[in-house]
Amino acid sequence: MNDEVDGVVRAWQHARPDLALEPLQVWSRIDRLAGILDAHRKEAFAAHDIESWEFDVLAALRRAGEPYQLTPGQLIKETHVTSGTMTNRVDRLAKRQAVVREPDPNDGRGVLVRLTEYGLQLVDAAMVALTELEAELLNSWEPQERDQLAGYLRRLLLDASS
Repeated sequence: MNDEVDGVVRAWQHARPDLALEPLQVWSRIDRLAGILDAHRKEAFAAHDIESWEFDVLAALRRAGEPYQLTPGQLIKETHVTSGTMTNRVDRLAKRQAVVREPDPNDGRGVLVRLTEYGLQLVDAAMVALTELEAELLNSWEPQERDQLAGYLRRLLLDASS
């Protein structure tokens, strides 16, 4: 079986036979898969009136455990965005009443961002849709194949991040 990356690699082999194209076979597939997954996730989230960036922030708060609150700095670390971007996202989520800002009792100048009951319901419903979608995308894979792939991807992510 061939996919579109095979055609791209063949074309590059013809155009530039001097290049080692093995990495292109890996990274081009990851890039295409990321685009496909992003489109599926947007569709699943849209069914729950939530955008991907909203899910990222709400999910970080949900994973923090009760009382579902983090500092803006912790949210930045969890979601890999800039301070300005996080401020904008929290503002927008606060307008939706999915989060509230509260004074940080441990830091007189700081604030905590806390998930509201509405935000909790929103992220929980979106997470159910996401896990169902992602399970469906992997339904032809045996559990040991999934575990092996996850291990390879973990290793690749760690290597690429260092």
